[in-house]
Amino acid sequence: MNVILCGYNWSGCKALDILIKRNYNVFVYTCESQYYVPDLVQLCKDRNISYSLDKINSENLPFLPDIICSIYYPYIIDNGVISLVNNKIFNLHPSLLPNYKGCSSLTWAMINGENEVGYTYHYINEKIDRGNIIFQKKIVLEDWDLQVNLYNRVMFEAILEFENVFDRVISGYVGEPQNQLGKYYKRGCPYDGEIDELWDENKIKRFIRAMINPPLNLAQYKGITIKNFKEFINIRDEK
Repeated sequence: MNVILCGYNWSGCKALDILIKRNYNVFVYTCESQYYVPDLVQLCKDRNISYSLDKINSENLPFLPDIICSIYYPYIIDNGVISLVNNKIFNLHPSLLPNYKGCSSLTWAMINGENEVGYTYHYINEKIDRGNIIFQKKIVLEDWDLQVNLYNRVMFEAILEFENVFDRVISGYVGEPQNQLGKYYKRGCPYDGEIDELWDENKIKRFIRAMINPPLNLAQYKGITIKNFKEFINIRDEK
């Protein structure tokens, strides 16, 4: 079977290893990693898997794939590619679709005070995160979660279902339509990373935790870095 993996980060690395163990002919589209992100490029080199750093499109495919998997791929896949695989193309999205389409899904869910988050495997179509749902699971959002551990917790649970979802797609499972529009968030740091002192206390606490994902920037308050709620109170009261 000819498989294309569009991936990044440790979840992309894990998906590649699963596909290799199934003895598929795999080609990978990915991008360069920062030093703190598990490197899918290096894994391809280590496993002798062909890859490209170019954005996937219908003109640069190495072969006609039977299926395309998108696991943390940062680019939108165009309609030309989708049509070539008879819609056997799916994505892993870290939210309970139809809510929290777009970017920073878990971060926004934390900020907004959700009690549950989760992940969704869905078919890719011409609309962002709007394809039929293949598999979805809810995960409790704890009041001690930080962005960094929540992301890893959700993606760990999600990758456990990768093979199940892959087999569903190959078998022709059409999935469940998304029956409402839901919330969508564009790319960019929520609120530009800045605490608004007019927010209630609980939202400020959630925002601070939602911005903790080292070495990315922490929450800011009037130009000062904030690591926890106590620091915010101390700095606010000094001004």
